[in-house]
Amino acid sequence: MLIVLALTAASGLARAQTVTPDLFSPNRQSQVVTPDSPLRRTPADAMDPLNGLKLPDPDPSRRASPSTTSERVGQIPTYGLPAANGAATSGYDSLNRKRQKPKYYPGQAKPKPPPGPGSPAPTPPPVTPTGDLRLSIPPSTTANKTPLPPAMAGTIVGQPPRKRLKIDDDPFGAVGDYAGSFLIKTAVEVMGGYDSNPGRLNSPQGRGLYVVAPEFLAVSDWERHAIVADLRGSFTGYGSGLSPNADGTPLSAPLDVDRPSFTGHIDGRLDVSKDTHLTAQARLLVSTDNPGSPNVQAGLAKFPVYTTLGGTFGIDQNFNRLQVSLGATVDRTDYQWSKLTDGTSSSNDDRNFTQYGGVGRVSYELNPAVKPFVEVQGDSRVHDLYLDRAGYARDSSGGYAKVGTSFEFTRMLFGEISIGYAMRDYADTRLNRLEGLLTTASLTWTATPLTTAKFYSDTQIGETTLPGTSGVLSRTYTIEVDHDFRRWLTAIGKFTYGTLEYQGDNRNDTIYSVSADLIYKMTRSLWIKGTVRRDWLDSNQPLQSSASTVVMLGVRVQN
Repeated sequence: MLIVLALTAASGLARAQTVTPDLFSPNRQSQVVTPDSPLRRTPADAMDPLNGLKLPDPDPSRRASPSTTSERVGQIPTYGLPAANGAATSGYDSLNRKRQKPKYYPGQAKPKPPPGPGSPAPTPPPVTPTGDLRLSIPPSTTANKTPLPPAMAGTIVGQPPRKRLKIDDDPFGAVGDYAGSFLIKTAVEVMGGYDSNPGRLNSPQGRGLYVVAPEFLAVSDWERHAIVADLRGSFTGYGSGLSPNADGTPLSAPLDVDRPSFTGHIDGRLDVSKDTHLTAQARLLVSTDNPGSPNVQAGLAKFPVYTTLGGTFGIDQNFNRLQVSLGATVDRTDYQWSKLTDGTSSSNDDRNFTQYGGVGRVSYELNPAVKPFVEVQGDSRVHDLYLDRAGYARDSSGGYAKVGTSFEFTRMLFGEISIGYAMRDYADTRLNRLEGLLTTASLTWTATPLTTAKFYSDTQIGETTLPGTSGVLSRTYTIEVDHDFRRWLTAIGKFTYGTLEYQGDNRNDTIYSVSADLIYKMTRSLWIKGTVRRDWLDSNQPLQSSASTVVMLGVRVQN
């Protein structure tokens, strides 16, 4: 009975045992491995051809004929993994097997294989920003391009990397020439057209005109110190003079309305140290009274020319974020004698004066984008003649004080804006104090990469020859919009509004100006420019208002 029970238990264990290659292994130790051992092979491992053992195929027709001992004699046994078993589809393969080629979609660009040993590896197929394969390549990528020298292409072995050039913001701007360490740019504009009222008379007289405007700019290219020379001039000429009044009364404008103009300054900076800089400026202004101004004498043959020559000497000192600037100024203004229509001349020595002054400015950099400041200026004017032609003592002293800030927000909006108060007292007690609100601004807004808007504002206190009038307080506001239809085609629209307040007199003038320019940039050196402008002068005095239209077309040659 005990023998039957033992045989029954053994048969049950045999039926529960998993059939694995261990049962057929000649190794003795494999017979004692328990079924729950983690080292025991599973049927999945048995089906792996790398293990060298397989379960017998149940189909007798597919079973390989058993190898006899004589067939295994002389064969080299295989141990471990075969050679190049872990090689991927790319890379080195010791068996030199054929590699699997990558598959491409129909119509997809395929990289070209290298032409031979030593050539650079083929470029990978193009991909989209999301990482997917791109089905085609733009023609500009595969187009034939002009070969570059190896030194310029940067393919010479050991050559340092080339510095990437800055993108040219103005591809049609003047390039300039170097003279030593100075970059020099020159230009000249020659324009011709028609002015419907060159004398700004209440009864207009139109004349043809021409304008010649040369420019010169020199900038030093030094690591320390700096010199900048900016000289701009123009001459406006008319084909003929104005006609005198039929009744013999003198015109309020000269018969010859040709006018020169020049504005130039040379700025220098001497870097004493990292935080200390000495500054200097020499400036020259050549101009005439504006047509339509009450300062223009009646019966003139031509406009008298005046010159203002001056200079500023100062120092800039930085205390971390705090900057202090101080400067001393001196300016000299001289007028030519006036030539009258009757052949005589009239002196303008009473309008000549010398101005001495000083200016100080303190600014603090709150952050790289905002820098508020406070500026104070004072001066004294001494005339060559104590009394003018009307018997008034025009010597005066005055100045201004203003607060503002300069700012720059991501290069889209930057500039400077300020507000203050200006006043001037005269030696003659009959002349009231000249004073008023002071506003100055210079803002630039880059609305789009093709459109730029600008805003300018300025306030000036000027001299006058009107009897009993202290001076003129002038304010101007200008809005300008530039738009590039193409890089070589630019349109400029401008609107100007201004007020002229003659304090001590009841005269008040308002000026308006609307202009449109179209610039066709043929090359860097040659531009074609067209201008249309409409000017208005609205005065509260009778017969002093005027209007004019100016149309001009010309070329600009620059280098």
